[in-house]
Amino acid sequence: MRLKITNYLDVISSWCFWAEPAWAELQRRFAGRVDFEWKIALMDKTGLPVSRAQEEWFYRRSGLMMRSPFMLRTDWYEPVLDEYLAPNLVAEAARDFGVNDDRVRLAISRATLREGKPAIRDIEVAAEGAASAAGIDKQQLLERARSPEVEKRIRATTAEWHAMQVTQRPTFVFDSDIGDRAVFSGFAKVEPLIATAEAMLDDIAYYESYAAHHGQPPPN
Repeated sequence: MRLKITNYLDVISSWCFWAEPAWAELQRRFAGRVDFEWKIALMDKTGLPVSRAQEEWFYRRSGLMMRSPFMLRTDWYEPVLDEYLAPNLVAEAARDFGVNDDRVRLAISRATLREGKPAIRDIEVAAEGAASAAGIDKQQLLERARSPEVEKRIRATTAEWHAMQVTQRPTFVFDSDIGDRAVFSGFAKVEPLIATAEAMLDDIAYYESYAAHHGQPPPN
């Protein structure tokens, strides 16, 4: 029996950026005991800032909440976009080259939020650092990122996220083989996530122990 944790995120979301240490700690602490996966949940116009000044205000608030020694950059801000499609396409496309870890999307996120590069509009910029981080040919990565199949995948995972009727990214979803589920929408601190994983793993261990002693339930 297994526990799986899925991280629904947008590559350019600042709150997803602040949650990365929690995601990394979960993977470190529960390595070999939990299956981990991230999926794209595109932000749309309802969740995007309407001005650069508003974006800076959000960054100051979240940076203070997370006790950050640095402030995120807003040089990249584009007020006319309804979604940040390009960087998310690049991150998803890297999967098709066997890169299923966090390297590519972190490279894009850091280049945008820490360095101010315009990766949200320019897919070439998004692919540049991503290709280097993953050791992928940039042109091949771009070709795949522009394919209809990749966009279809991130539209599908975004629809999955909306179907849960949650409002904040990241959304961490804990699913176990015994049918338990826990959903954390908008959490960026690790403590409640660790407590939940430990509780769910303990329940799985009980089920396994009971099955070893009593076998499967009688048929109906």
